[in-house]
Amino acid sequence: MNTLKDTLTEAMKDAMRAKEKFRLGVIRMALAEIKRVEVDERIDVDDARCLAIIDKMSKQRRDAAKQFTDGGRQDLADIELAELELLKEFLPAQLSEIDIITLVDQVIAATAASGPQGMGVVMGQLKPQVQGRADMQVVSNLVRSRLVKS
Repeated sequence: MNTLKDTLTEAMKDAMRAKEKFRLGVIRMALAEIKRVEVDERIDVDDARCLAIIDKMSKQRRDAAKQFTDGGRQDLADIELAELELLKEFLPAQLSEIDIITLVDQVIAATAASGPQGMGVVMGQLKPQVQGRADMQVVSNLVRSRLVKS
């Protein structure tokens, strides 16, 4: 079975062969972060953890691009957005808002959560299902709005 880490390694080799410096740099950065986690925590990173690491890196790129744009540095924002697009190649397909709402409603019904106090239970159930497939801030906002309605 081909793991996400193996896929990244193969993509790195392909980028080396094709002499794609930017792509190579981003993939190496992702592999370095995965290796850092493995060394720091003395574990072998599985696909779920790889996905979480790449998702976190994607969020960092989005935040940095927004800050650069707000600061009037569109050139730096463009670099961050290009890195984000490359990282997205290694994440699963993104869920649509309708799919996220459906999942949120299913979890709320399954857990019988209501009001703001049910937020933690619902998010705990949802996170593994949407990790890397949706922006957790969007999911959190949808859960909050759905719990207020129920």
